[in-house]
Amino acid sequence: MNRRSQGENLVATNTINLGSSSIDVSSIVTNLSNNKRAATDKALAVLTTTNKTQISAVGNFTASLTNLQTAIKSLADGSVFKAHKTTVSETTVLSAVAEPDARSNTYTIVVDKLAAAQKTTSAAFPGSKEAVGTGALTIAIGDKSMILDIKPPANTLENIRDLINKAPGNPGVTASIVTGTDGAHLTLTSTSTGKQNAFTVAASGDPALTQLAFDPATDSATVVAQDAEFTIDNTKASSPSNTVASAIDGVTLTLTKAGTSTVVIQNDTSAVAAALTSLVTAYNQFVSQYQTLTKYDPNNKQVGALIGDATVTSIKSQMTALLGSQSTGSSKGPRSLSDLGIAFQLGGTLKFDNTKLTKALATSPAETQELLSGSQSVAGKLDKLITGWTSSSGILSQRSANLNARTKDIAKKTADFEVTMKTFSDRITKQYTALDTMMTKLGSTSSYLQQQFDALSKK
Repeated sequence: MNRRSQGENLVATNTINLGSSSIDVSSIVTNLSNNKRAATDKALAVLTTTNKTQISAVGNFTASLTNLQTAIKSLADGSVFKAHKTTVSETTVLSAVAEPDARSNTYTIVVDKLAAAQKTTSAAFPGSKEAVGTGALTIAIGDKSMILDIKPPANTLENIRDLINKAPGNPGVTASIVTGTDGAHLTLTSTSTGKQNAFTVAASGDPALTQLAFDPATDSATVVAQDAEFTIDNTKASSPSNTVASAIDGVTLTLTKAGTSTVVIQNDTSAVAAALTSLVTAYNQFVSQYQTLTKYDPNNKQVGALIGDATVTSIKSQMTALLGSQSTGSSKGPRSLSDLGIAFQLGGTLKFDNTKLTKALATSPAETQELLSGSQSVAGKLDKLITGWTSSSGILSQRSANLNARTKDIAKKTADFEVTMKTFSDRITKQYTALDTMMTKLGSTSSYLQQQFDALSKK
């Protein structure tokens, strides 16, 4: 009796629980994967961010240089010194535009006649839709002509007007219909002014069609074709057009009415001042960009993307040295940008004083141009430097190319790492799934054994 009680107590205090199916495989795999990839993910993220920052920084730095190059273009190629200011005393008589190759001078121009395009008006017909005869019309300007075959039913004034205007061989005449109290008239007008663009109209066939003919030897034009006639400083000149580009070197005149006007051509010194202002503005923007990219903020512990970068530091130093340099030419005239009013300020920026430039242009225009323009000038040398840095084979372009290559390398490393992590995840998923299966089986066995012990304890 006592022994049986002891057995019952033994079974009761040693319940077998060998297995369970409560393993959360998904959570275990996730946690292990996250722990394994945390350091690498952080490293790749840092690489990606740093590389993107570098790409943006080099791009911004390069853009500030190309903006400066654009700002000095007119100085580097000398076109700024070819700008002219034109003054016309009587703007109702003519206007004038000076080209880069014009020379400073003053001209007195007297316009006697304006160039005119020939216009003719036919005899009156009962109406524009009335037939005017049949035959052939020949319209000629110089050695160019066209022949129109006029036959019914397309032989009204309207038909003839349309034939003239649409003819592919038209020598340069437009047709329109003017209807007055006496009837409809066919009006022909030369498309160009000048005597050389006068036209003739010959008609053959039906006598009625001859009413459209015009012979300047016997007929009177509504407007006679004529060339413009004028004098330049008492020198006679003429032009088939009222726009005259060949009378004065580098100057285009547009004649608008008879009369007298004075034309003054001067070098536009304000263009040089504007170009130097653009240089100063663009350089100061470059300095601002450089300082932002290379600064260190001790308060916020922020570091510029290109701080300590030898390339950008060298570029900045070369530009500063060039803009502050002096020419080795003769002592006459300006020898540095400082002599033209451009001086460095605290912080490395530039400031422009137009007073010195105005004086230099007045007293030493050739020397001023030599200092600023041409291949050996300050602007010319700066232009070459920037081209060397930013061209497709330049150091900044190569730098950008290397950073973009690094972007691809980081992307490959990321993709390779994802493959590694997938392999790891698959492997431990299989392992823990197998463990879960085994524990489930052990749990079933444990339950069976427990039932057997319980049955024995009841006997």
